Amino acid sequence: MNIKPTIISLALISMPFINGMAVNDSKINTCASAGMSVMTNPLMWADVPDPDVIRVGEDYYMVSTTMHLMPGCPVMHSKDLVNWEVIGYVFDTIDDNSRYKLEGGTVYGHGQWATSLRYHDGRFYVLFSPNDDPHRSFIYTAENPAGPWTLVSRTKHFHDSSLLFDDDGRVYVFSGSGTIHLTELKSDLTDVKEGGVDMDVIFPDEETAGLHEGSRVVKHNGKYYAMVINWPSGRPRRQLCYRADKITGPYERMTVLQDNFAGFPYLAQGTIVDAPDGSWWGVIFQDRGAVGRVLTLNPVRWVDGWPMMGDENGRVPERIEYVAKSGKPTKLVESDDFSGKKLGFHWQWNHCPDNDAWSLEKRRGHLRLATSRVVPSIYHAPNTISQRMEGPRCEGWVKMDVSKMKDGDVAGFGALNGHSTLLSVTCRDGKKYLKKHNTVVNFANGSKTIENVEDETEEEIELGSNKIYLKVSGDFRLGKDVAQCQYSLDGKRWHDIGKEYKMRYDYRKLFMGQRFAIYNYATKSIGGYVDVDRFEYKRYDD
Repeated sequence: MNIKPTIISLALISMPFINGMAVNDSKINTCASAGMSVMTNPLMWADVPDPDVIRVGEDYYMVSTTMHLMPGCPVMHSKDLVNWEVIGYVFDTIDDNSRYKLEGGTVYGHGQWATSLRYHDGRFYVLFSPNDDPHRSFIYTAENPAGPWTLVSRTKHFHDSSLLFDDDGRVYVFSGSGTIHLTELKSDLTDVKEGGVDMDVIFPDEETAGLHEGSRVVKHNGKYYAMVINWPSGRPRRQLCYRADKITGPYERMTVLQDNFAGFPYLAQGTIVDAPDGSWWGVIFQDRGAVGRVLTLNPVRWVDGWPMMGDENGRVPERIEYVAKSGKPTKLVESDDFSGKKLGFHWQWNHCPDNDAWSLEKRRGHLRLATSRVVPSIYHAPNTISQRMEGPRCEGWVKMDVSKMKDGDVAGFGALNGHSTLLSVTCRDGKKYLKKHNTVVNFANGSKTIENVEDETEEEIELGSNKIYLKVSGDFRLGKDVAQCQYSLDGKRWHDIGKEYKMRYDYRKLFMGQRFAIYNYATKSIGGYVDVDRFEYKRYDD
């Protein structure tokens, strides 16, 4: 490996690497050696938390957390660890709890998270444990990672779990916050094995007191390696690794990554994976404020049997030279003219959708969103559809036909989170108004039952047209986290509305990064609808 001041060269290894986000050609070729290109970290500048990555032959697969969004548990595929494509979801909905349908409560920040992905004996497996009630785990399996996936079991709850199929055929789960626990499962994964291993194996001490979770366990050269995030009180977040000769321990500890990359703090949690040529790589997320938790790619150097991440100084590399193997860069967010027969994988619903109240067929080339329930706010509303926002800067806009709205309906476009800024068309006494307003959801007594929604209108204008264009721009550069809203009546001349909005990431509320959201809900009576003509998206690298 040829290390330069700001560039790590991967020219001598067989697996190529390219920036996981769409980047300009001029940026790709900057400072590249002959026949090489240059990528820049982060790998994905968007909310892709709790990654688990595995390799099967020449192919890599990854899962990440999307919590209360449906469909859930996205599965991504890559040929080179950097160009990723969403190939499917493990499930369309979770419906064993009415709150997933926004009935009797909500599951904001709950649902599918910290999913473990494994491949064993010709099949793929995922395990995740929603942190809602009742506490339980979901284990799914598939022959093809693109699906269909079949539910194997709903066993006991495992916090931040990691599956491990051992060489002797036994199956284990590492899990826990604080002390890490080891549980043996039945070989068919239908339940915990009676009389099997069931013990604490990794223990925090005074040095590691604080956040201590996020297990990701691999076996390498006969040893067990458990990656665990640690955030000691008053000190930086870091990535720990525990290793042992036996699965039951004893485990010894090493800090394998600690870096405030690019000025953003809170870098840690993820996994390591090997390439066919024997090299190893770490995929670790970093908190970046309102955009959410982004992914970084790090070389792994095995030093005295420890997987040390980063460059030779233990820092996340800013740039990495690569030989491009795939010409299709990652696109987590995409424009859409809604001309297809089904929604693309880039769209997810807020909670379970009401499939009788949306359509791509009733008006070809449009997404129809009909009202089906009277609710007081967007946080209670079914059929809000969304995509991630991305850094460093991005913008999205929609064209919408609001002619069939009913009195009391609220439809629009915005940056949705626990603290949201929204462009809403409202219908009152037969007239339509556009307002720019900011909302904050508050939950009761630490639960996910909505106590109230604060709503502040900054500006409102009366509309003289039933066709409206709504735009939201986001700036997620260091120290920014701001959104600007605009509208247009012709798609050409854009007008600012309201003030610049300071976006926030609040783990106590929705626990995810800002998302573009399209919505329509009724506050008086159901039956109205809007037709969304298109969603246009652009990301800026500066």
